[in-house]
Amino acid sequence: MGDYEQFIVNIKRKTGIDLSKYKEAQMKRRLTSLYEKKGCRSFKDFFDLMNADANLLNEFLDRMTINVSEFYRNAKRWEALEKKIFPRLLSENKRLKIWSAACSTGEEPYTTAMVLSSYLPLPQISIVATDLDANAIQKAKRGVYSERSLAEVPSEKKRQFFTKEGDFYTVSEEVKRTVTFRKQDLLADRFDSGFDLIICRNVMIYFTEEAKDQLYKKFSAALRTGGVLFVGSTEQIFNPGEYGFEAEDTFFYRKTN
Repeated sequence: MGDYEQFIVNIKRKTGIDLSKYKEAQMKRRLTSLYEKKGCRSFKDFFDLMNADANLLNEFLDRMTINVSEFYRNAKRWEALEKKIFPRLLSENKRLKIWSAACSTGEEPYTTAMVLSSYLPLPQISIVATDLDANAIQKAKRGVYSERSLAEVPSEKKRQFFTKEGDFYTVSEEVKRTVTFRKQDLLADRFDSGFDLIICRNVMIYFTEEAKDQLYKKFSAALRTGGVLFVGSTEQIFNPGEYGFEAEDTFFYRKTN
């Protein structure tokens, strides 16, 4: 067994995370730069060092989860959610069950709450947000962001939902209360069901085709009929019917059965 293959086995045993479901070239490139920085010469050395250093294990988990996010990322898609998707969903259910999967540092679920607040008071909004990275979840719960993260936020929303402190912006407590954060491994853990909306953007591109297929089936099973899967701008599903989906708008897929 090769050095990286043995590393995959060791990591799964230690953390439960299955690196074989991630695209190998991308993951090896990301992790090699980290282990070289730590003075390691192989994945075996790297694993041995992680076993002795909990901080390094956390750094590894940060590196393998891709925490690049911002509010209103690809703003036109959020406009479609506000003007087209939410009105239909709300005509069918007044209290929406929403899940932000692979939510990173919280920009996505908080954006969802801000968009939905055009139709519902914040106390009536409830969003579950999950991520594999416990550190990202802690940052999300704090709700403090750089100016760069807010580049796409409409100015009235910025005034309404953020407080500026020095060079940083803090999300209002009312918005924070709409989101419940939990740690979750999308590939290994079971999903809840009956969702009206699942948002999973800009993470599928890191998975193998087999892992993507598995996830689309799990997402489909987790949605109610008529519910919507909202994916990232590089993640178009080319065979939506295979998963019981049809395109409702660009990057929005409605469950048909």
